[in-house]
Amino acid sequence: MQNLGILGVGELTEKVVLGLRRGGYDGNIYLSPRNHERATSLLADSGCHLMESNQAVVDRADCLLLGVRPEAVPVVAREVTLKPGQLLISLAAGVSLDALAEHFPEARCIRAMLSYAAQINQSMVVVCPPDAEAERALKSLGNLVVLDQEPAFELATVAACMNGWFYFLLHDLQQWLTEKGLPSDKARDLVLGNLQDCVASARHQPEHALSTLGQNIATPGTFTANGLDVLNHQQASAPWGAACEIVLDALLTRPNR
Repeated sequence: MQNLGILGVGELTEKVVLGLRRGGYDGNIYLSPRNHERATSLLADSGCHLMESNQAVVDRADCLLLGVRPEAVPVVAREVTLKPGQLLISLAAGVSLDALAEHFPEARCIRAMLSYAAQINQSMVVVCPPDAEAERALKSLGNLVVLDQEPAFELATVAACMNGWFYFLLHDLQQWLTEKGLPSDKARDLVLGNLQDCVASARHQPEHALSTLGQNIATPGTFTANGLDVLNHQQASAPWGAACEIVLDALLTRPNR
């Protein structure tokens, strides 16, 4: 990837640019003119080039990153003509490969899903379908997962939404500890540290189901088991399943997807 073009300089694409630079990418990065304040910040911090139009970005770039909201995709498509076979990596959630091909018939369209952790090269990086150039472009941003089929990618999008939900769950747990008298910073450290412990242990033992790892801790008679009994009685996981269903349904039924 020699030259990267950003169509839509938003919060996520800003994080991607910062992560690419942090990961060692030293090629040219061309930015679309909208969101001038954010683009100007990237000019100063990441050595990017601000272009006068979306078409100017397309003309200079070898690979394009589409970072606009889904409803803005048709608008951008009307403003540009891509080069035959030009790689377009779309971050627009819920916009299918078929829709992208309709909007950008000249392009080689790929879908990708990232989180804000791309800024520190710790994001889940989901790519569909497999594409060597797209994978090379994004792999420095975190843990790469390549999916062959688009239905699996929609499920990965639901999983990406969980990323945002986790913050609120962790906040509530931190808040409980704080209300009981623990300093806020110590409560935060404990909540995040225990979550990190779980993730590290689970990654170290991929042969074990997550539920098995939990059961090994919540053995009968332990304090952990006492709390788990309450969560199970309250069907604490049910709202999470319902939230996942709502998001998946919205992804699969959105107009012009």
